[in-house]
Amino acid sequence: MCALSTRGYSGWLLIVLSAIGVATAPQITAATRPNVIVILADDLGYGDLSCYGHPTIRTPNLDRMAFEGMRFTDFYSAGEVCTPSRAALLTGRYAVRSGMAHDQFRVLRNRSTGHLPESEITLAEKLKERGYSTGIVGKWHLGVWSINPVGHPRRHGFDFFFGLPHSNDMDPTSIAPRGATRRPDQDALWWNAPLYRNDEVVAHPADQTQLTRLYTEQAQQFIKSQKTNPFFLYVAHTFPHVPLFASKKFRGTSRRGVYGDVVEELDWSVGQILETLRRERLAENTLVFFTSDNGPWLIMNEQGGSAGLLRDGKGSTWEGGMREPGIAWWPGTIKANVINTNVACMVDIFPTVLHLAGADLPSNVTIDGRDISPTLLSGKAIPTRPIFFYRGTRIFAVRKNQWKLHILTQGSYNQPKPEAQDPPLLFNLDIDPSETFNVSTNHATVVADLLHEIEAHRATVTPAKLQLEQVSILEEPVTKKTSKL
Repeated sequence: MCALSTRGYSGWLLIVLSAIGVATAPQITAATRPNVIVILADDLGYGDLSCYGHPTIRTPNLDRMAFEGMRFTDFYSAGEVCTPSRAALLTGRYAVRSGMAHDQFRVLRNRSTGHLPESEITLAEKLKERGYSTGIVGKWHLGVWSINPVGHPRRHGFDFFFGLPHSNDMDPTSIAPRGATRRPDQDALWWNAPLYRNDEVVAHPADQTQLTRLYTEQAQQFIKSQKTNPFFLYVAHTFPHVPLFASKKFRGTSRRGVYGDVVEELDWSVGQILETLRRERLAENTLVFFTSDNGPWLIMNEQGGSAGLLRDGKGSTWEGGMREPGIAWWPGTIKANVINTNVACMVDIFPTVLHLAGADLPSNVTIDGRDISPTLLSGKAIPTRPIFFYRGTRIFAVRKNQWKLHILTQGSYNQPKPEAQDPPLLFNLDIDPSETFNVSTNHATVVADLLHEIEAHRATVTPAKLQLEQVSILEEPVTKKTSKL
């Protein structure tokens, strides 16, 4: 299998770019302590960016980011929906290990008392030990601190927070007309999402047409304030999760409708952040990684995104539910215009960033991710290992090399019960990324090996206290406040 290529661009520019850094990998030492920015979209599909093949959504900034860096073709989320995915990202562990996954309660709600356990060690906490300043801008979704203060990002290693505690559709005191909760209305500000700066409510309800702009400005301010100190910034965009809102500048500008408007504004945000790094002369010491928490919410029809040629979407363990865009950018360190076909996963961000920062992995917990810095820095192949596809607390599928085995299947939201697959379904994703042709009868040895991988992994998992089923009888406190932002 070809792990790396520079397809898609030709001529003298490709020759020059290929010559830069091809001889030796950049030397990263413990003293380097690069800045790190992780940009996470919400419900963005594998096929929603123009650099991943969308025909009408324009994403010039993400396209440029991919051209100047590395674009992964086989990068996976570690969860099929918001909360487990975000828990895995920040801990390097599948969410079943922290109790942040559940078979019935899919995500934390606005009345949830559960939260990311304080015993979990986050990327922010480990980087603070190395002298990093840490900030999160955007959606948290790992605890509602107005009900339980332990859920606050500042209890999990972040110095600064600006954003929403949960998804933008969680609305305990809605004055919306009955049945209107998913209605595409750009002027419907009855969504009761509270906007916080640290512990303070700065707007309630938040004007969601302004969220992407506000997140971008806060991210830029954080970067500028940390020019002399290494920093970790986690930018977790609210969109394109429904309900969809775009600012007036982007409203009605995309051929793809409001969904396209929202994605194109998100692309603008990425461009603003990267340009800030360039202006502040921080680009060459900053690793930026862009991805999405899970696949597109297909049952929202035109309000949801696209998984391209992949099967199904958000909430499922088919490829469309968990294979995501993945773009790494670090000018002068990550070679430009690389298409990387290695299999990688969101849990890999944790150990990779810690290695680059010169920090040790936690010694008392199991880390599921692998350090993939060798592939980022010098294009080396990622050693073969299995990637597990959880839906709630159960393994539904596993991938190893080109092979993916399903032992359980379930549609995203419109299939009521999981369907056991006995014998399991096997797909060769190199040939069949749409998971159409079951080839299990022709590859009994592969099936046996992948079943063994599942059992070996299960033996490492100790059941954790389930956090998502803990719900207060009280609603999230409501403190109406007009924004001054």
